[in-house]
Amino acid sequence: MKVRRSERLVDMTQYLLEHPHTLITLPFFAKRYGSAKSSISEDLGIIKKTFIARDKGFLETLPGAAGGVRFIPKMSESSALEIVEELCKRLSEKDRLLPGGYVYLSDLLGEPELLRQVGQIIASKYSDQKIDAVMTVATKGVPIAQAVAYHLNVPFVIVRRDSKITEGSTVSVNYVSGSSERIEKMELSKRSLKRGSRVLVVDDFMKGGGTVNGMKGLIEEFESELAGIMVFAESTFSGRRMIDSYDSLLCVEAVDSQTKTIKVVPGNYFK
Repeated sequence: MKVRRSERLVDMTQYLLEHPHTLITLPFFAKRYGSAKSSISEDLGIIKKTFIARDKGFLETLPGAAGGVRFIPKMSESSALEIVEELCKRLSEKDRLLPGGYVYLSDLLGEPELLRQVGQIIASKYSDQKIDAVMTVATKGVPIAQAVAYHLNVPFVIVRRDSKITEGSTVSVNYVSGSSERIEKMELSKRSLKRGSRVLVVDDFMKGGGTVNGMKGLIEEFESELAGIMVFAESTFSGRRMIDSYDSLLCVEAVDSQTKTIKVVPGNYFK
């Protein structure tokens, strides 16, 4: 059944947004709407301009018989900075300060719209790279990793500190906690990650970098490659971090326990 153009444009836009990084052929859309491929091409041109104007991303066109279009979610740095600066204000609230210099993040990481934005910001940095999986450690980093994985259209894997029978056979590594310098253990199911994968590590908060370094060790055990490290927030650390190369959206620059003041600034993602 032939579909009116207005309905077609709405449905095509929704379909593309729900299938990021997925190649969709023109014949697929032509059959779906009972329209000529030339009409579909014109519609895609309109959608492409709208995505760019609204800072949603861009449509990548692949020519040839096996070609089509692929929606790549991407946010401009200016839009990302605007969101992060608002986050800095919210994280500077006095009642967020926790013992040990940590900052309370759980309420923010439970907001669906904020997670969608954070996922798109992080995914934007890796939109032109080959990423096979997003890795995080249970539990606070899970919603962020899930949001990033959605925008990259790849699986996300969860590293655990305690073994669960439902995980089956696991690979484990010992690592040194960066802040407490204790020896800890983390595990990942053998079925979670394919050998030779390019893995993006995502975490919620980093001080000494021990947890992230542990995940890096796990990736090596799976004979895979570390594609990048992204943390939602980092804090200043007086010692030597166990990770040198990483990106952060936010940086807790200063904490005063007596006055309960917190200074939060945009992280090195913007440098």
